[in-house]
Amino acid sequence: MAENVQSSSDETKMNTNLPEFTRVKSKSRKRKSEHVADKVMPDDRAETAPKRPNFPPISGDELSGGKTEMRKIPVPANRYTPLKESWMKIFSPIVEHLHLLIRFNLKTRNVELKTCKETKDIGALQKGADFIKAFTLGFSVEDALALVRLDDLYLESFQIQDVKPLKGDHLARAIGRIAGKSGRTKFTVENVTKTRIVLADTKIHILGSFQNIKIARSAICNLILGSPPSKVYGNMRAFAARSAERM
Repeated sequence: MAENVQSSSDETKMNTNLPEFTRVKSKSRKRKSEHVADKVMPDDRAETAPKRPNFPPISGDELSGGKTEMRKIPVPANRYTPLKESWMKIFSPIVEHLHLLIRFNLKTRNVELKTCKETKDIGALQKGADFIKAFTLGFSVEDALALVRLDDLYLESFQIQDVKPLKGDHLARAIGRIAGKSGRTKFTVENVTKTRIVLADTKIHILGSFQNIKIARSAICNLILGSPPSKVYGNMRAFAARSAERM
Protein backbone atom coordinates (compact mmCIF):
# COMPACT_ATOMS: atom_id res chain seq x y z
CA MET A 1 0.00 0.00 0.00
CA ALA A 2 2.85 2.38 0.82
CA GLU A 3 4.37 1.76 -2.60
CA ASN A 4 1.08 2.55 -4.35
CA VAL A 5 0.69 5.81 -2.44
CA GLN A 6 4.26 6.84 -3.30
CA SER A 7 3.78 6.08 -7.02
CA SER A 8 0.55 8.12 -7.14
CA SER A 9 2.28 11.06 -5.47
CA ASP A 10 5.11 10.85 -8.02
CA GLU A 11 2.58 10.90 -10.88
CA THR A 12 0.88 14.00 -9.49
CA LYS A 13 4.27 15.75 -9.26
CA MET A 14 5.03 14.85 -12.91
CA ASN A 15 1.62 16.16 -14.00
CA THR A 16 2.19 19.46 -12.25
CA ASN A 17 5.57 19.91 -13.97
CA LEU A 18 4.09 19.37 -17.49
CA PRO A 19 3.06 22.55 -19.42
CA GLU A 20 -0.62 23.32 -19.96
CA PHE A 21 -2.07 22.55 -23.40
CA THR A 22 -3.42 25.51 -25.41
CA ARG A 23 -6.33 25.20 -27.75
CA VAL A 24 -5.35 25.62 -31.41
CA LYS A 25 -7.72 27.68 -33.51
CA SER A 26 -8.70 26.27 -36.88
CA LYS A 27 -7.25 27.97 -39.97
CA SER A 28 -10.55 27.88 -41.83
CA ARG A 29 -12.07 30.41 -39.44
CA LYS A 30 -9.11 32.75 -39.93
CA ARG A 31 -9.44 32.52 -43.68
CA LYS A 32 -13.16 33.19 -43.49
CA SER A 33 -12.58 36.22 -41.30
CA GLU A 34 -9.90 37.53 -43.72
CA HIS A 35 -12.27 37.14 -46.68
CA VAL A 36 -15.00 38.99 -44.81
CA ALA A 37 -12.55 41.80 -43.95
CA ASP A 38 -11.44 42.06 -47.60
CA LYS A 39 -15.05 42.35 -48.69
CA VAL A 40 -15.79 45.03 -46.14
CA MET A 41 -12.65 47.12 -46.66
CA PRO A 42 -13.35 48.37 -50.24
CA ASP A 43 -16.73 49.75 -49.14
CA ASP A 44 -15.08 51.57 -46.25
CA ARG A 45 -12.38 52.95 -48.53
CA ALA A 46 -14.96 54.05 -51.07
CA GLU A 47 -16.77 56.01 -48.40
CA THR A 48 -13.60 57.74 -47.20
CA ALA A 49 -12.05 58.26 -50.69
CA PRO A 50 -11.68 61.93 -51.68
CA LYS A 51 -13.81 63.28 -54.51
CA ARG A 52 -12.26 64.11 -57.87
CA PRO A 53 -11.72 67.80 -58.51
CA ASN A 54 -14.06 69.39 -61.02
CA PHE A 55 -12.26 72.18 -62.87
CA PRO A 56 -14.23 74.43 -65.24
CA PRO A 57 -13.03 74.52 -68.89
CA ILE A 58 -10.42 77.19 -69.55
CA SER A 59 -10.96 79.68 -72.35
CA GLY A 60 -8.45 80.53 -75.05
CA ASP A 61 -7.94 84.02 -73.66
CA GLU A 62 -7.03 82.69 -70.20
CA LEU A 63 -4.71 80.04 -71.64
CA SER A 64 -2.72 82.57 -73.64
CA GLY A 65 -2.49 84.86 -70.63
CA GLY A 66 -4.22 87.73 -72.41
CA LYS A 67 -1.59 87.82 -75.19
CA THR A 68 -2.64 87.84 -78.84
CA GLU A 69 -1.30 85.24 -81.27
CA MET A 70 -0.74 85.79 -84.97
CA ARG A 71 -0.24 83.63 -88.07
CA LYS A 72 0.96 84.63 -91.53
CA ILE A 73 0.10 82.54 -94.60
CA PRO A 74 1.96 83.44 -97.81
CA VAL A 75 -0.13 83.63 -100.97
CA PRO A 76 1.47 82.57 -104.29
CA ALA A 77 1.10 84.83 -107.31
CA ASN A 78 -1.32 82.52 -109.12
CA ARG A 79 -3.83 82.71 -106.22
CA TYR A 80 -4.08 86.54 -105.97
CA THR A 81 -7.08 86.81 -108.30
CA PRO A 82 -9.03 83.86 -106.79
CA LEU A 83 -8.35 85.29 -103.31
CA LYS A 84 -9.70 88.69 -104.35
CA GLU A 85 -12.82 87.16 -105.91
CA SER A 86 -13.55 84.83 -102.97
CA TRP A 87 -12.53 87.21 -100.17
CA MET A 88 -16.02 87.54 -98.64
CA LYS A 89 -16.49 83.75 -98.63
CA ILE A 90 -13.19 83.43 -96.74
CA PHE A 91 -13.79 86.44 -94.51
CA SER A 92 -17.21 85.51 -93.10
CA PRO A 93 -16.48 82.03 -91.60
CA ILE A 94 -13.22 83.20 -90.02
CA VAL A 95 -14.76 86.26 -88.37
CA GLU A 96 -18.23 84.88 -87.55
CA HIS A 97 -17.45 81.27 -86.58
CA LEU A 98 -13.83 81.33 -85.43
CA HIS A 99 -13.96 84.90 -84.04
CA LEU A 100 -10.57 85.86 -85.48
CA LEU A 101 -9.21 89.03 -87.05
CA ILE A 102 -8.09 88.73 -90.68
CA ARG A 103 -6.44 91.00 -93.25
CA PHE A 104 -4.39 90.73 -96.44
CA ASN A 105 -1.06 92.56 -96.26
CA LEU A 106 -0.38 94.04 -99.70
CA LYS A 107 3.32 94.67 -99.00
CA THR A 108 4.29 91.18 -97.82
CA ARG A 109 1.55 89.38 -99.83
CA ASN A 110 0.47 87.43 -96.72
CA VAL A 111 -2.91 86.70 -95.17
CA GLU A 112 -2.58 87.56 -91.48
CA LEU A 113 -4.77 86.00 -88.77
CA LYS A 114 -4.90 87.30 -85.22
CA THR A 115 -6.73 86.32 -82.03
CA CYS A 116 -8.82 88.75 -79.98
CA LYS A 117 -10.82 88.83 -76.74
CA GLU A 118 -13.81 87.19 -78.43
CA THR A 119 -11.75 84.13 -79.48
CA LYS A 120 -12.88 81.32 -77.16
CA ASP A 121 -11.70 78.18 -78.97
CA ILE A 122 -8.04 77.30 -78.39
CA GLY A 123 -7.65 75.68 -81.83
CA ALA A 124 -9.42 78.44 -83.77
CA LEU A 125 -6.19 80.03 -84.99
CA GLN A 126 -4.84 76.72 -86.30
CA LYS A 127 -8.14 75.92 -88.04
CA GLY A 128 -8.14 79.32 -89.71
CA ALA A 129 -4.54 78.91 -90.86
CA ASP A 130 -5.30 75.47 -92.33
CA PHE A 131 -8.35 76.89 -94.10
CA ILE A 132 -6.34 79.67 -95.76
CA LYS A 133 -3.46 77.29 -96.53
CA ALA A 134 -5.81 74.85 -98.29
CA PHE A 135 -7.23 77.68 -100.42
CA THR A 136 -3.76 78.90 -101.42
CA LEU A 137 -2.81 75.35 -102.47
CA GLY A 138 -5.66 75.30 -104.98
CA PHE A 139 -8.69 73.84 -103.19
CA SER A 140 -12.05 75.53 -103.59
CA VAL A 141 -13.53 77.55 -100.73
CA GLU A 142 -16.28 74.95 -100.16
CA ASP A 143 -13.78 72.09 -99.87
CA ALA A 144 -11.35 74.07 -97.69
CA LEU A 145 -14.22 75.12 -95.40
CA ALA A 146 -14.51 71.50 -94.24
CA LEU A 147 -11.27 72.03 -92.28
CA VAL A 148 -13.12 74.62 -90.16
CA ARG A 149 -16.27 72.57 -89.60
CA LEU A 150 -14.71 69.13 -89.02
CA ASP A 151 -11.90 68.13 -86.68
CA ASP A 152 -10.39 64.98 -88.24
CA LEU A 153 -9.37 66.42 -91.62
CA TYR A 154 -5.77 66.94 -92.71
CA LEU A 155 -3.68 68.23 -95.61
CA GLU A 156 -0.85 66.26 -97.18
CA SER A 157 1.46 67.36 -99.99
CA PHE A 158 4.19 65.52 -101.90
CA GLN A 159 5.93 65.64 -105.26
CA ILE A 160 6.09 63.07 -108.03
CA GLN A 161 9.90 63.00 -107.74
CA ASP A 162 9.51 61.82 -104.15
CA VAL A 163 7.98 58.58 -105.45
CA LYS A 164 10.15 58.10 -108.55
CA PRO A 165 12.77 60.40 -110.09
CA LEU A 166 11.24 61.13 -113.51
CA LYS A 167 12.21 63.75 -116.08
CA GLY A 168 10.97 65.02 -119.44
CA ASP A 169 8.34 62.96 -121.21
CA HIS A 170 8.32 60.30 -118.48
CA LEU A 171 7.26 62.94 -115.97
CA ALA A 172 4.56 64.27 -118.31
CA ARG A 173 3.18 60.74 -118.83
CA ALA A 174 3.06 60.16 -115.06
CA ILE A 175 1.06 63.38 -114.61
CA GLY A 176 -1.26 62.23 -117.42
CA ARG A 177 -1.80 58.83 -115.72
CA ILE A 178 -2.80 60.56 -112.47
CA ALA A 179 -5.22 62.97 -114.17
CA GLY A 180 -6.63 60.59 -116.77
CA LYS A 181 -8.66 61.54 -119.80
CA SER A 182 -10.62 64.74 -118.97
CA GLY A 183 -9.68 64.22 -115.31
CA ARG A 184 -11.62 60.94 -114.97
CA THR A 185 -8.92 59.08 -113.05
CA LYS A 186 -8.51 61.87 -110.52
CA PHE A 187 -12.28 62.16 -110.05
CA THR A 188 -12.58 58.39 -109.55
CA VAL A 189 -9.87 58.37 -106.89
CA GLU A 190 -11.58 61.29 -105.15
CA ASN A 191 -15.01 59.63 -105.16
CA VAL A 192 -13.82 56.22 -103.99
CA THR A 193 -11.55 57.52 -101.22
CA LYS A 194 -13.81 60.48 -100.25
CA THR A 195 -10.94 62.97 -100.57
CA ARG A 196 -10.11 66.05 -102.62
CA ILE A 197 -6.98 66.11 -104.78
CA VAL A 198 -5.20 69.06 -106.38
CA LEU A 199 -2.67 68.29 -109.11
CA ALA A 200 -0.45 71.36 -109.50
CA ASP A 201 2.32 70.51 -111.99
CA THR A 202 4.57 68.03 -110.14
CA LYS A 203 3.02 68.71 -106.70
CA ILE A 204 0.06 66.72 -105.39
CA HIS A 205 -2.11 67.94 -102.50
CA ILE A 206 -4.66 65.68 -100.76
CA LEU A 207 -7.40 66.82 -98.37
CA GLY A 208 -9.28 64.27 -96.25
CA SER A 209 -9.20 62.06 -93.18
CA PHE A 210 -6.08 60.14 -92.20
CA GLN A 211 -7.25 56.73 -93.47
CA ASN A 212 -8.68 58.13 -96.72
CA ILE A 213 -5.47 60.08 -97.43
CA LYS A 214 -3.52 56.84 -97.01
CA ILE A 215 -5.70 55.04 -99.59
CA ALA A 216 -5.53 57.93 -102.08
CA ARG A 217 -1.76 58.31 -101.68
CA SER A 218 -1.13 54.61 -102.33
CA ALA A 219 -3.31 54.75 -105.47
CA ILE A 220 -1.49 57.82 -106.81
CA CYS A 221 1.90 56.26 -106.08
CA ASN A 222 0.91 53.14 -108.03
CA LEU A 223 -0.15 55.32 -110.98
CA ILE A 224 3.19 57.14 -110.88
CA LEU A 225 5.08 53.83 -110.85
CA GLY A 226 3.26 52.73 -114.04
CA SER A 227 0.33 50.57 -112.91
CA PRO A 228 -2.69 50.63 -115.25
CA PRO A 229 -5.72 52.54 -113.92
CA SER A 230 -7.99 49.46 -113.99
CA LYS A 231 -5.69 47.59 -111.59
CA VAL A 232 -5.41 50.64 -109.32
CA TYR A 233 -9.22 50.94 -109.19
CA GLY A 234 -9.59 47.31 -108.09
CA ASN A 235 -6.93 47.56 -105.39
CA MET A 236 -8.38 50.85 -104.17
CA ARG A 237 -11.93 49.51 -103.85
CA ALA A 238 -10.72 46.37 -102.04
CA PHE A 239 -8.63 48.44 -99.64
CA ALA A 240 -11.55 50.82 -98.98
CA ALA A 241 -13.90 47.87 -98.31
CA ARG A 242 -11.44 46.33 -95.82
CA SER A 243 -10.97 49.60 -93.98
CA ALA A 244 -14.77 50.09 -93.79
CA GLU A 245 -15.17 46.60 -92.24
CA ARG A 246 -12.52 47.39 -89.63
CA MET A 247 -14.24 50.63 -88.69
